[in-house]
Amino acid sequence: MSFKSIKFPDSYTYSSDSEHIPLEFYNEVFPVSKTVDLFLGYFNTGAFRVLSESFAEFIYNGGTMRMITNHYYTKLDFDNLIAEPELNDYGEVSKLVKDLRKLKESLDEYGQHFFDCLKYLIKENRLQIQPVSFGKQSLSHSKEMLFFDGEDYILTQGSMNFTLAGIVKNAESFQVEVPWNSPVSQVRIEEQRKRFEKVFNQQHSEYTYLSKNEIQQAIDEVGVERPITELLQISINLSSESYTKKLKEIYQTKKERFEIIIEKIENEPRFPFDEPRDYQKQAYKNWVENDYKGIFAMATGTGKTITSLNCALEEYKKNKTYQFIVLVPSIALLNQWEQEVKAFNFKNIIKIGGGNKWEKDVANFTSNLSWGINKDIVMIATYGSFVTKRFQKYFNKIQEQFLLIADEAHNMGASQIKKILQDVGVKKKIGLSATPKRVYDPEGTDAIDLFFEDKPPYIYSFSMERALEEERLTEYKYYPKIVELQSEELEKYIEISKKLLIYFDFDKGQFKNDPMVEKLLLSRKNIIHKAQNKIECFKEIVEELNNKEKLKYVFTYVPEGFVYDESGDGERMLNDFIRASIDVKPNLKLNSYTADDEDLNGILKGFSEGKIEMLFAMKMLDEGVDVPRAEVGVFASSTGNPRQFIQRRGRLLRKHKDKANAIIYDMVVVPPLNDASADTYRMERSQVKTELQRVAHFSSLSMNYYDTKNELNSICEKYELNIDQIINELC
Repeated sequence: MSFKSIKFPDSYTYSSDSEHIPLEFYNEVFPVSKTVDLFLGYFNTGAFRVLSESFAEFIYNGGTMRMITNHYYTKLDFDNLIAEPELNDYGEVSKLVKDLRKLKESLDEYGQHFFDCLKYLIKENRLQIQPVSFGKQSLSHSKEMLFFDGEDYILTQGSMNFTLAGIVKNAESFQVEVPWNSPVSQVRIEEQRKRFEKVFNQQHSEYTYLSKNEIQQAIDEVGVERPITELLQISINLSSESYTKKLKEIYQTKKERFEIIIEKIENEPRFPFDEPRDYQKQAYKNWVENDYKGIFAMATGTGKTITSLNCALEEYKKNKTYQFIVLVPSIALLNQWEQEVKAFNFKNIIKIGGGNKWEKDVANFTSNLSWGINKDIVMIATYGSFVTKRFQKYFNKIQEQFLLIADEAHNMGASQIKKILQDVGVKKKIGLSATPKRVYDPEGTDAIDLFFEDKPPYIYSFSMERALEEERLTEYKYYPKIVELQSEELEKYIEISKKLLIYFDFDKGQFKNDPMVEKLLLSRKNIIHKAQNKIECFKEIVEELNNKEKLKYVFTYVPEGFVYDESGDGERMLNDFIRASIDVKPNLKLNSYTADDEDLNGILKGFSEGKIEMLFAMKMLDEGVDVPRAEVGVFASSTGNPRQFIQRRGRLLRKHKDKANAIIYDMVVVPPLNDASADTYRMERSQVKTELQRVAHFSSLSMNYYDTKNELNSICEKYELNIDQIINELC
């Protein structure tokens, strides 16, 4: 919309006694305006009330207003606009201004919300009032108004004040100057623009600029052309017989138009916050320039979800329709993405997986599309459901017009998904991952890069270093805890290590490509993973946290799997960790978060509210689940996969208003070098160095880097490694 789309009277004149009355002008012009500059004799807030719908649209659309007025105000207007008392709830009013219907309702009648809205605009520098007198004491009778739609200025000049009575009661008229009418109009508009700026910026010598204590409240005794109370009256019976038929028609038309706008806003996708951040805009730009394909390699907690949904929103703005599918690795993320999608006001969401009934809705959409009926739709599917023949038989028919967003996109390289990638024909696609590279799976990594037609450093990257530097994530203290194998575990470890020597390439410092290597490494990692000394180490950590009164909002990642006693009876290692924590603090409120637990959302809610002090997980919280209240993390699960550690660290670093920083304890299992041969030493040194790369990277970004270095010195000396050198090699 612009001023040129408005049907002005042929004469460009509005008057109270004609077919085109002033209220009609304001109702048409205010919603379109970006800025409004009023140079007035009198003003009162009753004008906002009578223009509640149009003024609400103006505020909602981000409009700004400046006023130069006389020094007479009602007591209400002086107290609320000139004296500028503090808002009762700044945040509440901020939300109100973003809800057009509630904003309109607050402007309908005088009350606290009415003035809070206007005070909010003043505090945001979107409503500025400059009281003046002409010369030393004369009243200013200027009655010019400048409106700007982002392209053109228009100007009104006439007899009208911006008061309730002036708009709907008094006999008033004004002429509208528009730049497309004549060069004379252009000159008049430009001259008034310059005059307004000069007066408003206190650069005009003919005007006196008044302070707050020079403002006068309007009273009956003030002698002006007509009683000041009439000019500034703040209430009027909108249903009285004194209102003309034309006035009532305008109100009815405006009401109907406003309801249409409200319905559109309530159903139209929108960005859920003020606006996208600059980096989110840049990510969208890079994606478009890469032909709508690519990977966003963004650290956990930097807003990958919002960044990708903003891309879907920007495409909607261009095409006025949306169809996209989001792929997720878990049911928890299926539900979390649903809430994020709803926050953008996308409608018709179908969840595929997690026991949801989806086939009828997808079949109907597919059928309608074949008949040319193109409806908006969002599908959120688990990877497991996406690859099924049951889903693919529908998706193959409709996929070309879909945008695909793959959350935790490293999953796209898994064998089951990789097999169908060649049949996925979406033209627009975004991969999201803090760690796109698949460790120990170069073929899977290549498949991901090929599918998204991208490669490192990818079309958009947002590193953990940058996120910490820009304070988008919480800073953290990092405490690596050295754990050694018990004698029986060490014997098995050495036995496997000797077998691995056959496959180790000493010249290259790495293992040869042989299936047996993977099998032996997995067996050895399992020993590290289930190292029994972790229980004692964990107990010491819990005691330390208890002594520091930090035993709350604690995540503990424990090893998967079972341990067996001499009789062959086994139980989950999780139980050993739970018992260890209870030994330290019997009344500790704890719970687990595993695939076997029910009401996972309820568990997370209880944790975030402090009703659960310690939460135990294995892999369930690795990918994407948002728990910003977590303050302490204990990593007792040595998986050997850097991605899991990065994701787990990300769980702890999300911002929360009550969290000053995070604390991470990381158990690092290293075999002792007792009686090691030279060959074993060289092989183990290579493996220890790989493990220390992760630890070094974590510590280099922590608040207590030098404490971490001291903790690792014993390992580094034993294996002739240098932690600073390892960090430099990572850069």
